[in-house]
Amino acid sequence: MNFNKWTLALAAAGVVSLGSVAQAEEAQNQVLTALSSTTLSGYVSTSAIWKFGEGNGPADAGYYGAGKMDGFNLDVVKLSLSKPLDEGQWSAGYTFDLAFGPDAEVYEAGQGALADDMAIQNAFVLLRAPVGNGLDIKMGAFDTLIGYESFDYPKNPNWSRSYGYGIEPTQHTGATLAYQFTEWLRIEGGAANTYNGAINSRSRLADGEESETEKTYLGLITLTAPESFGSMAGSQLYLGVVDGIDASGGFDADGTYLGNYFDTTSWYAGLTAKTPVEGLLVGAAFDYLDAKVDAGGTREDADCYAIGGYLIYQATEKLTFANRFEYANFEGIDADAGEYDFDVIANTLTVDYKLWANVKTRAEFRWDHALEDDYEIYGDGDEDSLWLGLNVIYQF
Repeated sequence: MNFNKWTLALAAAGVVSLGSVAQAEEAQNQVLTALSSTTLSGYVSTSAIWKFGEGNGPADAGYYGAGKMDGFNLDVVKLSLSKPLDEGQWSAGYTFDLAFGPDAEVYEAGQGALADDMAIQNAFVLLRAPVGNGLDIKMGAFDTLIGYESFDYPKNPNWSRSYGYGIEPTQHTGATLAYQFTEWLRIEGGAANTYNGAINSRSRLADGEESETEKTYLGLITLTAPESFGSMAGSQLYLGVVDGIDASGGFDADGTYLGNYFDTTSWYAGLTAKTPVEGLLVGAAFDYLDAKVDAGGTREDADCYAIGGYLIYQATEKLTFANRFEYANFEGIDADAGEYDFDVIANTLTVDYKLWANVKTRAEFRWDHALEDDYEIYGDGDEDSLWLGLNVIYQF
């Protein structure tokens, strides 16, 4: 241990102990070593939308903030601290994501002081145990395993989200195990408190009482095409399921629990395939939700499904085109409107051109159409919704 002359002088005068100084420096070095592998990242997403015609309905089922039509918007600000797993046998890491702004409301239910404009998106510990190829353990609050699209705008090919995203769970508090069996097979599965809901929320029975034994189970199988697939090597197929009790309803002013007392199940299949055409990716997603709704004091089936097709073409280093076409069906019973059964289609075209470093600039045109004549899409008094949007994201 090397000490500077001022430390030695103070030690000679009996003011400090060299042993205590050594311990302090060692502790400081340990902190600096831990922080050196932590990364800070995030993004700021902004948008502007011009909606054709009157009305200000939301753009799609997975869209948060109906008031974004016909104006300029702050979508969300995200800050992320993380340390990924390394190659060590007993590797450890973590992820901590905070979301600020209007879109943070998707995580708000039951988070108390963190509600509305700030929310914890992810906060989990990662561990690796030396079992076979390495068993990865995740524990804490985390985004759901299933889904073709993410809450994070930069990760999605389009700015607006799909109907499939809108019928999936969002966040769980629990633990999962992941194992890479071969280069082409990875399986992740685990348990959580609830199908959906706030951090640390619990499943509840029909009388609103907590259920100690009810848990949510989730799993995802990922198949990756090996090098033997030639131009399609690296293509991935996803198969996932989440089954449990929904706790996202919260409570009303009288203390009545508004969540789903019954079992809720989401089935998911997704595909991202490379093609022989350079720069062209083809994607597909299928989501099926088997749930219950409140029909005037009784719980009735409310099934819905969504099918999405994606074409993503990177024309140049800076220019990318993405088109999503989707079909969705919603069926169930509403306490006020009675039985419903309607279908919608939507097409979204997005052009992404990189003008500045670290900036994603996207222009988007979206058209939603109700296939039933008597269905007014998004309450706008029309069977169609059309709009133009601009999305600008700075990533760091």
